[in-house]
Amino acid sequence: MGKFAINKTNTGFNFQLKAGNGEPIGISEVYASLASCKKGIASVQKNAPVAGVQDLTDEGAAAVKHPKFEVYTDKKGEFRFRLKATNGEVILASEGYAKKASCLNGIESVRKNADSEIVLPQE
Repeated sequence: MGKFAINKTNTGFNFQLKAGNGEPIGISEVYASLASCKKGIASVQKNAPVAGVQDLTDEGAAAVKHPKFEVYTDKKGEFRFRLKATNGEVILASEGYAKKASCLNGIESVRKNADSEIVLPQE
């Protein structure tokens, strides 16, 4: 089982979703408060299991309604995904992957670990 690790930053809080082996799967934006960061986690927990996948690297792929995972390539040519909530806001973003298959595995890992425990920042 993975975990949501909440981190205190200079400007607020963010979280990382980590797999059972401790490897990061995705990271959030910075939230102004701990309460709003926890709401972001709740949004991942709610949306990840039901989100479709839209592959933006495939020109012929059909559009997918929110919530959804979007697969895309970054400026370095690496594959990434972002999870968007029903309102279209990005709630989780991945690291870069060399292969699309690895990126898709990352999405499945988010789904698998979406109900993970929340670990608060150390004071």
